[in-house]
Amino acid sequence: MMKKSARALALALALLHGEANALTTAQIIPSTLSVDCLDWRVVGICYWLYCTIHGCSVRTSIKYRHYVPDAVVSAYAITGQTPWLEVRGMSSPSGLAQGGEWYTTNEAHENNLAKFKEADVIGHPGGSVFSEMMKDYEYFCPGAGIMFFPYFISTLDAPAWRNDLPEALYPASMIPGMREVTDLTQTWGNVHPRVGFLHQTDDYQAGAVIAQRAGDIVTRNLQPHIYWPLLATQSPGYWPAGALIEHDAKTGKWQELTPTLSMKCAVFPHSGTQTQAHQGDYAWALWRPYACCKREGQIFLGSVEFDAGNSPGSNP
Repeated sequence: MMKKSARALALALALLHGEANALTTAQIIPSTLSVDCLDWRVVGICYWLYCTIHGCSVRTSIKYRHYVPDAVVSAYAITGQTPWLEVRGMSSPSGLAQGGEWYTTNEAHENNLAKFKEADVIGHPGGSVFSEMMKDYEYFCPGAGIMFFPYFISTLDAPAWRNDLPEALYPASMIPGMREVTDLTQTWGNVHPRVGFLHQTDDYQAGAVIAQRAGDIVTRNLQPHIYWPLLATQSPGYWPAGALIEHDAKTGKWQELTPTLSMKCAVFPHSGTQTQAHQGDYAWALWRPYACCKREGQIFLGSVEFDAGNSPGSNP
């Protein structure tokens, strides 16, 4: 009896600690004031055809690129307990998505050696504020994210998120090293199959790989999941971010929001601070690159870049 009481007390204290450290919208919005994540720079020149009743001429404008915080991506162990407090109602447990908690999905046939995490991709509240503030300025590009919009909720995608099919049929799921969160010194895990299970002893790194998987899904069209694409449409003088690719900052980078709030961005894997979350819940802001130029005529003729590899317009 005393053992049960002690366990109940420990669980209550853990839940209280988790609530005390929950991520709030009020904490997320100021995190957009990161010069490191913004990374504004001039990347080229745009050419426009400007015509009047007196004739036509070619005008130019600078092509610039910067990052926009499009979404908050959460990876968490306990179903229904996303670290972002105000959006927890979006990811409540359901008939197909129950259990969770570290190494289990409450299924009798599960592989209990694998960690399991739910994942959410929700429109960054600060990203929408950022885009709204900057739209009246000449040298800033709008992002694709819509404030609080649920682009991906793994509890709603339970049949795919908790099973290998059809993800197991991807070549990257069968060929080791084809799509991995890795660099020359460390490997955190594989991007495919893009499900909630992962063999990884380090919980922070497991959360990062799950976040990468969720970001991989929403930045592509026609994926075998229940989601909404986090993509903008290209237009004359505007080059939105494309597909997120692991360890490639030119496609997107991550800003840790919890358990440690950082004002810098990085790609996975990284060698910086890796704080283990008390309840296995993590959240990052996904910053994605956009390029654009001020309209200086009726017809866009094209652009040249000083470094084509640095522009979202050059991404596949």
